[in-house]
This record gives sequence, C-alpha cells and structure tokens, in this order.
Amino acid sequence: MSGHSKWATIKRQKARVDSAKGKVFARISREIIVAARSGVPDPAGNFQLRTAIEKAKAADIPSENIERAIAKGAGLAGGSSELEAIRYEGYGVGGVAILIEALTDNRNRTAADLREAFSKNGGNLGETGCVGWMFDHKGVCTISGPIDEEQLFEASLEAEAESYDLISIDEDTEGAEVLTSVANLEKLADVLKQQNFTVLQSENRWIPSNTVEIETPEKAKSLLKLMDALEDLDDVQSVTANFEMTDEMMSAIMT
Repeated sequence: MSGHSKWATIKRQKARVDSAKGKVFARISREIIVAARSGVPDPAGNFQLRTAIEKAKAADIPSENIERAIAKGAGLAGGSSELEAIRYEGYGVGGVAILIEALTDNRNRTAADLREAFSKNGGNLGETGCVGWMFDHKGVCTISGPIDEEQLFEASLEAEAESYDLISIDEDTEGAEVLTSVANLEKLADVLKQQNFTVLQSENRWIPSNTVEIETPEKAKSLLKLMDALEDLDDVQSVTANFEMTDEMMSAIMT
C-alpha cells in the first residue's frame, strides 16, 4: 500500500456508523431485487443474487426481508420494474474524480439530490464520461486472514486473478483484496473458498487507474464530508473516488 490508504481502506478505517440502519437494509434489498430480476431468482444459479444475499445476512437483514426482495425481483410482488441502474460522475475538491452507482425509480430526483450534495461540499456533478475513463471495473474478493501469501499466490494463479493486495480488515485482523475481471469473479470466489480462505465479500468495484494525493487536513475533511453526503442518499448504492492520503493524515482528521 506504500503507506497510503485507498478509498476502500479509508472507508474501513474511518468506520462511520450509519445512524439509520434502515438505509443499509434498503440499499442491500435493492441489490437483491435487481439481482433477482437480472437472472434466475434462485441463489444457487445466480451468483449476483447469492453475493447480495450473503451481504444481507452479514448486515443482519431478517430472512423475511430477503425473501420479500427476491419475490419483488422475480415479479411476484410490486415495485421491482421501476428500478434502473445509473452511473453518475463528478469532482470533489482538488480535482478528485468520483463515481456514483445508483438504483432509482426517478432519475430527476436522484440527479437533483446528487447535485445538491456536491454543491454543498465543494464539488460538482459532471457529465457522463467526465471521469469514468479514470476507472477500471473489476471483480474484487475480500478475504480475512491470517494470510499465507504463498497459498494466496497459488490460489490467485489457479483462479486467473490479476493481482492482490494485503490489507488490514481492522486493527486486529489481516486480510487481502484479490482483483480479477468482472466476468471471472464467481470463479475467483469459488477457488478461494475451495482453498479454505474466508471470503468476506465478492463484489464488482471501480478501481482508479490514477490517484490524487490529498496533502492538507482541510481538503481531506472536505472530501470525506462529501463522500458521506453522497453515500447517505437513499438512491446511492456505492461511491468510489481516486484520492489517497497517508495514515498520518487519516489519524489527524479522525482525532
């Protein structure tokens, strides 16, 4: 990691507690709905649905909520047909590139909410394509350790992974993130599990091809405030940015 914190790591380190757990439930439920709609509504034959259900269980979402979301996605209940996936792009302070993935039933509302969040926090919502070229869409498996790096290397080769990074899941837990193509994510997850790695999460993620170093606490605080504001919006599923900051900077703004 070269002493820097990528955005995925920053999110873990800042450990923001969501004050409205219902938002987490709604966000993951929408993922389940879309996954069930895009394939068979059976997790055994739908990897996207299976991973969404695993995420729901990790968030302690009740089984009846999960079943209700699957039913909506399968067309057995109302409310699934209006949702559409949209990607938005914009900038934070210092020219930081930001990608937002949303699931919405009202494009105008979502765009207005995003524009307000950007403008109130020193950024601006851009046109489609303004920053997307700075990111690659990858499949990512996050595993928890302890990690035998030789075993992980061999498993990564077998699964045709592209790379891996050793990370800290939290203060007491080692881990790693293994990257692959989006199309190969299911194979990677299966191989890692067969090799007895603990797979915490399998997801598609936007990975920045270049990064912006944040050098002042003021800019760092502004960016984290913007990221929180975007993530708090009901229609937003994920937010990714291309900034990095040192561990010392993170410690300074979190105290």
